[in-house]
Amino acid sequence: MEYYVNDFEEAMLRDSACHYSRKSSTWIVEDSCPEYMLKTEECLKKEKDRVSHYLHSSSETKLLEKTQNQVLIAYTNQLLEKEDSGCQALIEDEKHIAAEGMVMVQQAADAANNKDESSGVSQEQKAFELHDKYMVFVKGCFADNSIFHKALKEAFEVFCNKSVAGSSTAELLASYCDNTLKKGGNELLSDDVIKDTLDKVVKLVTYISEKDVFAEFYRKKLSHRLLFNRSANEEHERLILSKLKQQFGGQFTSKMEGMVTDLSLVKENQTHFQEYINNNPAMNPGIDMTVTVLTTGFWPSYKSCVLNLPVEMVAALLLFNASDKWSHSDIKSQLNLADDDLVRVLASVSYAKYKILNKESNGKTVSSTDHFEFNSQFTDKMRRIRVPLPPVDDRKKMVEEVGKDRRYAIDACMVRIMKAKKVLTHQQLILECVEQMSKMFKPDVKAIKKRIEDPITRDYLESVTPRKIFGT
Repeated sequence: MEYYVNDFEEAMLRDSACHYSRKSSTWIVEDSCPEYMLKTEECLKKEKDRVSHYLHSSSETKLLEKTQNQVLIAYTNQLLEKEDSGCQALIEDEKHIAAEGMVMVQQAADAANNKDESSGVSQEQKAFELHDKYMVFVKGCFADNSIFHKALKEAFEVFCNKSVAGSSTAELLASYCDNTLKKGGNELLSDDVIKDTLDKVVKLVTYISEKDVFAEFYRKKLSHRLLFNRSANEEHERLILSKLKQQFGGQFTSKMEGMVTDLSLVKENQTHFQEYINNNPAMNPGIDMTVTVLTTGFWPSYKSCVLNLPVEMVAALLLFNASDKWSHSDIKSQLNLADDDLVRVLASVSYAKYKILNKESNGKTVSSTDHFEFNSQFTDKMRRIRVPLPPVDDRKKMVEEVGKDRRYAIDACMVRIMKAKKVLTHQQLILECVEQMSKMFKPDVKAIKKRIEDPITRDYLESVTPRKIFGT
């Protein structure tokens, strides 16, 4: 065998490689992709037959590898780029994926409008399944080729940025994360399944253009989980934040990480306080006390209500100690509450689970003409009852906050660009802003044009001519 390998096989493999190198260089110019592939197939078959008839079996793998290297691997890109290769058609199949995604979005919108939850499968789960389906093709059939990754990304961006029943994909993904991570959500699922789900969520977030909207909704829901002790697992909370940080940078998750750290410190301080009380019984205040210290910049802001109440009254119900019947306008003047907040208060005690007040008008709405009367017949078997306020629909406020943050981000982006470029035309500055800001959201060209004047008036930038801007 040693003489066979050294004196014959090495030279045979070298000459075979040179032979097929010459052949393939001619075929790639003259033949179409299908013709080339048929010739390649024929060559591989003939070489396999030659080994079985004339050579030692150990030469088969080596000879076929040499042949494949010369006729296939060396011309992979040229073959894929040929007009009749079929590669372009496969890449354009992103239109099929996008169409499939749009059907899924329409089905979700119809189900939301009809309040049909019979399918039991959310839009997010369907999107995960669709992504997994085509990612198998990209990885298994196309060797993780970047061209196909790009096509898949562009297809998902088409339908991942569509709204469903008035809710954006960013909001839906934040809500899906909330349902997954809070107590009573998916506690029966294993750690591996939850981690895989969070991976899929982060992947879909990369396809949405309004990532800052997702961050704001997620931060709001995270604050509820942490403050009301509804988070099922702190490790999972930190896991998704680490994935988001790895994908979008530290600035994207800095506030959310600060919130989780705040609650960890609260638990630690509470433990130390309890140990101190146990070791010093004389210092025991005699009541259960928990202090939550939060960092202002990390947490979402909440609207505070200023109440103008008589000393003997501290809440709306105490007004009925003075009179059994109050009108909507009188309650409003006594409490000095905004209309939305007053409606929530009255709704919770007049037509919710516990009807502590009787409302003259029928229906589950509160109007300015309503009158309320204390329900003297109200009783309950429980010694202590919980009367929750209806949830606040703060979607509009959050979208406004995101818009405000975007204006600041555009201003900062323009200043950074001008510090680096020194001099740009008006149009060049707009294009640079669009390119840089598109990593976080899809900037509006009109908004950028409006914001250009602000840094100029504040002397951050200087306009020399109507079409040219200097950085200061």
